[in-house]
Amino acid sequence: MDNNELKILGQTIRSKRENRGLTQLEVAEKSNMDRNYIGMLERGERNPSYLSLLKIAKGLNMTVSQLINP
Repeated sequence: MDNNELKILGQTIRSKRENRGLTQLEVAEKSNMDRNYIGMLERGERNPSYLSLLKIAKGLNMTVSQLINP
């Protein structure tokens, strides 16, 4: 995955989070992850594993497929 694709994924995650009215901290708590990691994902600075995507999707109450599709 190149940097542009990571940025697009991050923007999609941020959009889904904001559409649900959640902060990065709330998603991090619901996902059992660190808020800084959520921020890095949203900025396209990290390449999440499938397990990380599963946790974030669960925290947003959606599937991975719903999470990654813009």
